[in-house]
Amino acid sequence: MEETLIQYKNVDVYQQEHCVLNEVAVELHKGEFVYLIGKVGAGKSSLLKTFYGELDVKSGEARVMGFDMRNIKRKQIPQLRRKLGIVFQDFQLLTDRTIYDNLEFVLKATGWKNKEQIKERISEVLLEVGMENKGYKLPNELSGGEQQRIVIARAILNSPEIILADEPTGNLDPETGKAIVRLLHARSENGALVVMSTHNLSLLQEFPGTVYRCEKHQIENVTAEYAKNE
Repeated sequence: MEETLIQYKNVDVYQQEHCVLNEVAVELHKGEFVYLIGKVGAGKSSLLKTFYGELDVKSGEARVMGFDMRNIKRKQIPQLRRKLGIVFQDFQLLTDRTIYDNLEFVLKATGWKNKEQIKERISEVLLEVGMENKGYKLPNELSGGEQQRIVIARAILNSPEIILADEPTGNLDPETGKAIVRLLHARSENGALVVMSTHNLSLLQEFPGTVYRCEKHQIENVTAEYAKNE
């Protein structure tokens, strides 16, 4: 069995005082492609936020990349996040600098110093996401789909073992959305654990993975439901 990267047992997930998910029990592995589906407000984003330390875990057992998320200290969270790639729906690119500078900023912030190595790594990730000739542009000169590709490039700069993607196709047309999921799927085939929340259920047929549904404060593995529709 592939190495376990995220393990939750009996975890309650809170958004402020409100419990959105009860007794979460999941075990997610290296090389797995995982969908989180469910209505808006069902707890998908909140669960993802507990994985990267944005929301606290107050009950049960929760481990992400060897970190105990119940007892993680503030100063350990940056160490954890360096091992993760996070893809947001609203891009969160720095609008006042070029794509290259956006990516360079992340590498420098995570300890890269050698200019040549930085340049080389940026070229590699831009090539991987099909944006190799867009490094000189500003974010607002790119389409939504192109910006999302850059967000994926940013997420994979440090070759993370886990990529968390919150509705990465939410604002994109179907074809562009598919291209984005294809990129993420390729990362899981290369050994990363990819966890993606989505409302677009047609993707589940095209890019098979493990499917968890968040509903009525519960999370359930419903992979079989989507596999049998073949």
